[in-house]
Amino acid sequence: MKFQAPKGVSEYVPPRSRAFEWTRDTLVSAIKHSGYQLVELPIFEDTELFTRGVGASTDVVSKEMYTFEDRGGRSITLRPEGTVGALRAVIEHGLDRGVLPAKVFYVGQFFRAERPQAGRYRQFYSVGIEAVGIDDPALDAEVIAIAYAGFRALGLTKFHLDITSLGDASSRAAHRVDLMKYIGTLDLDEATLARAQLNPLRLFDDKREEVRSLMAGAPILMDYLSEYSRDHFAAVRSHLDDLNIPYVINPRMVRGLDYYTGTTFEFVHDLLGAQSGIGGGGSYSGLMEEIGGQSLPGIGFGLGIDRALLAAEAENVVPVDEFASDLYLIPLGVAAKSVALGISESLRGSEVTCEIAFGDRSLKGAMKGADKSRARFVIVLGDSELESGTFELKHMASGATSSVTLTTLVQTLQQALSVK
Repeated sequence: MKFQAPKGVSEYVPPRSRAFEWTRDTLVSAIKHSGYQLVELPIFEDTELFTRGVGASTDVVSKEMYTFEDRGGRSITLRPEGTVGALRAVIEHGLDRGVLPAKVFYVGQFFRAERPQAGRYRQFYSVGIEAVGIDDPALDAEVIAIAYAGFRALGLTKFHLDITSLGDASSRAAHRVDLMKYIGTLDLDEATLARAQLNPLRLFDDKREEVRSLMAGAPILMDYLSEYSRDHFAAVRSHLDDLNIPYVINPRMVRGLDYYTGTTFEFVHDLLGAQSGIGGGGSYSGLMEEIGGQSLPGIGFGLGIDRALLAAEAENVVPVDEFASDLYLIPLGVAAKSVALGISESLRGSEVTCEIAFGDRSLKGAMKGADKSRARFVIVLGDSELESGTFELKHMASGATSSVTLTTLVQTLQQALSVK
């Protein structure tokens, strides 16, 4: 039987895995330079953490979670997103009781039972940040700027930023009254009406064309913002203007999670078709206490590594970074293998990529292996080389050779590798 990866899994193998690694590390670098520190989180959590935190009205909770019962009879769910797990860790380990904002980031796999398509996977990769404990428009702008800097560092240019405000509690309460009146006039199925009772904003996020058409005339939350929410959102936009970060105000954007309040944003790439979102996030108040913590605000984002890579490939900005060994050792005989192992360990400690031709191949076959590894240099270790302690270091591109000893190999090779 031939096994295959599960359907809908984003799996990366060489050579494309190098492009995935570059995408992930570039996004993480922009985050680290902003003072965020890593939290390494579990892939599964108590199911209730997500039902309470993400929201029962969302598709994520109602349709897309991978939930199972463990051997102890506990309901466990593979993490569908990063924020609530990160906040659970912040609360559990007291990070919210130190210097605020508590600034953390996470990276890894997430899981949603969705219909697989290009850019939409059942297992996908994200990098995200959370800044907890401070309500400041400047912090909102900085969080957006970090994501923007990450995408720009990838070389992306064909994307835009959508922003909106989902207001504070009083804004949403006033809007809900009129929105529910409007929804009451629509011809909707029972499931959709039940969803609206939990959170009527979810209907703005409905993907069905008939619902989108019905909601075209619905009252917009931004028209109900309190004075505080209007001023806060204006300040965020002013900071983005000062940072020269372009944006489009999208008053109908609600995103797919219930915990967002206030500033909400999404980055959309113009070349990715239906699955065009490459990252987004927003602020949240009430989420911390909903999952058992203090009443503290927060803001964060999640950036899709898979989609960012697709965007980079669409724009043809992925660097040509083929795998290449610095040195390929070809041992001829048992004694030579022991010497080759010692040399390779010494070189790897000096940050030199070194491979050995294993398997007792002929010299001709081993040289083919060196070619496949795109090795810059090759050393053949035969009886005469072991006896003399002198080896010929061959530069594969030019064919030039130079004599080295064990004591001079590291220095000679590092100098040769430094020449581009």
